[in-house]
Amino acid sequence: MRMLCAARKRKSVASPDPELRLSVQFASKAGELPTRTQVRRWVVAALEHSAEITVRIVDADEAQALNTDYRNKDYVPNVLTFEYGEIGHDAFGHAVLGGDVVICAAVVEREAREQGKPLKDHYAHMTIHGVLHLQGYDHIEPHDADIMESNEAAILKRFRIPNPYFS
Repeated sequence: MRMLCAARKRKSVASPDPELRLSVQFASKAGELPTRTQVRRWVVAALEHSAEITVRIVDADEAQALNTDYRNKDYVPNVLTFEYGEIGHDAFGHAVLGGDVVICAAVVEREAREQGKPLKDHYAHMTIHGVLHLQGYDHIEPHDADIMESNEAAILKRFRIPNPYFS
């Protein structure tokens, strides 16, 4: 896996109806996980480009190992995005993006509890956040963070989930 380091908003044209090949992997012993159908809905809502994506929900040890190995950061993150760039083209000639979104169940559960929000809502947020990163969105610079957070809030609103940046 390659890690998304300095994401840039893609210049390619967004597909009007992006194609998606999605693999959802559960590698966590956590008790309350989203369903594959929920994950698919969240990914589709955030998708602007055709893509092949794996969403993997993991325990803390795997998340920390990936963060250490690929980012040289020794802590357990809530979500990691590994972006592989354009891996092909769809039937309309639009770029197909490839990547993995890794979500740590233990961190998502802790954050949801600390922030007083439903666990499902926080999984939705982390999934959408990761998929936006995969498409080149970033939050390093304040202007880029405003754009990304605004997009996240708009997508979450479709699921009747409150803006996580104001709750």
